Amino acid sequence: MTEESWDRLVDRRGANRGDARRDALLTAFDELLREKSLEEVNVAEISGRAGVTRSAFYFYFESKAVAVLALMRDLYDAAADANELLMKAEGDPETRIRTAITMLFDSVDSSPHTYRALLEARAASVAVRQLWDAGRADFARLIGGMIATERAAGRATDGTEPDALASVLLDLNDYAVERHSLGSGPPRDQHIEALTFLWLRTIYGENP
Repeated sequence: MTEESWDRLVDRRGANRGDARRDALLTAFDELLREKSLEEVNVAEISGRAGVTRSAFYFYFESKAVAVLALMRDLYDAAADANELLMKAEGDPETRIRTAITMLFDSVDSSPHTYRALLEARAASVAVRQLWDAGRADFARLIGGMIATERAAGRATDGTEPDALASVLLDLNDYAVERHSLGSGPPRDQHIEALTFLWLRTIYGENP
């Protein structure tokens, strides 16, 4: 999913970053999510803190759940950057995979309250799940293409269908980042180490 298509799906008015009212709404929303959960925040509070009318919120966003995705732009960009690093298939595979996974954890750690709101939004909103799944499917196809290229070059081990394998590996990343954001599971470094091991062995075999 391109940056333009993401903006078009998230914002009712298309790519409006830089719009003062939109920015004020997202700033207010972000502040409120630092204080309470997504369920506890209402549109009237967001609009009031932003100093705009309630209708102004709906001018830009279908719902507060969809607005969460606008706040998650940095996470989406980090995921895109990580996938781009993986797709280049350049240099040492272990370093490349570890760096990409670390980038995802860094993006969540930079805004944990927003990521927790995303988890709520995905659980509560069909629209958000569909948007997120569409982005994930795009990433899986790209990573699947990298796996196929690496296999054709004799660097990766043969195995199951590349796109399906990529989708499952991304599922592992999602679940690990989710647990990390909620403060459960192993420590961050161990999470990254385990994911790196699984990605490396799954794609490249015993001796990458």
